[in-house]
Amino acid sequence: MTASDKDLDAMIAEALDAEDRELLDRLGTEPGYFAQALGLFGGQLGWVMWVTYITNIAAAGLAIWSAWQMIGATDALAAIRWGVATLAAMQVGLFMKGFLGQQMQNNRVIREVKRLELQLVRSQARQAG
Repeated sequence: MTASDKDLDAMIAEALDAEDRELLDRLGTEPGYFAQALGLFGGQLGWVMWVTYITNIAAAGLAIWSAWQMIGATDALAAIRWGVATLAAMQVGLFMKGFLGQQMQNNRVIREVKRLELQLVRSQARQAG
């Protein structure tokens, strides 16, 4: 976070009334990396994350095994074939890691949007009442 981001956060906190500040304090800060990562495996799409993670582990195992075979190959053509298999497995693993990371970022954005919705509803309720 840059200094200007911290200044902006401080200005937002000052603009909130005491009740909103108390609510945000109860909600707490953003969960840490590991809490967010483990949070991917719950909910309606948790099974998709499990399949993605298991595929990622299988691709890593395949990459290691094919790299070992490539190193032990005595024929140049066999070494090239195992090298291509290694690269393909690594690409699958990297794609899966990117997918999991993107989903984690999506969850962060959704969490913040829900906080904004809550603040808007509370503000509208105060104005109406």
